[in-house]
Amino acid sequence: MLIGVTGLVGRNCLPLLVTHRAYHEILLFTDQPLNLDHPKIKEYVIDFDQLEKYAHLFQGDDFYCCLGSTPAKATDREAFYRIDYQQAYAAASIAAANQVNQLLLLSAVGANPEATLYFSRVKGELEAAVKDLPFWSAHIFQPSLLLKERNDNRWGEKWADKLGKVIDSATGGLLTKYKPVEAEIVAQAMINAAQQLRAGIHVYPSHFLQELAADEDSRLDISK
Repeated sequence: MLIGVTGLVGRNCLPLLVTHRAYHEILLFTDQPLNLDHPKIKEYVIDFDQLEKYAHLFQGDDFYCCLGSTPAKATDREAFYRIDYQQAYAAASIAAANQVNQLLLLSAVGANPEATLYFSRVKGELEAAVKDLPFWSAHIFQPSLLLKERNDNRWGEKWADKLGKVIDSATGGLLTKYKPVEAEIVAQAMINAAQQLRAGIHVYPSHFLQELAADEDSRLDISK
């Protein structure tokens, strides 16, 4: 199951899920018709403010919750809270009640229920709330600023890495923690984490996502 498919990470998750051998059916929950034509995809157009009406549809093994806004949109606190906390928590609660095995939740770097920044505080409150839900396994991903595409400029990347190490050393690791990450990397990390089949609660900080996305062992075909 995937909700938030129109977001940056969600739309990167979809093609990876569709082509992954572990998944034979993808249930998409969207608030606008996408009209995707693929034998694996079932699309449900629903009202995200009334998710309880569609609770019977939330049936499956893994629930990818990619609902969320950007810090810039957090200026409208009411709308931000409605999407990033209320809708996301309602969706996760329904999935847990329906005994879905795993939750893959998109959060954000700096998430903390006691944070001064409103964006980080709401994200932290959501994390704390979903940790109490009865999932067999819950994976929480905390990416920093999301980039749309990978940087293929290897020369620039090489020098940026060298400069980054110098700045990182001077700032006690802050650069690594807040380094922007490609949405595709986050999506791949989420899918790889699901394949590890580890019980319990797992939180992945932004700087770890690159490593997780490149983990070949977690991409093994577990359907055999």
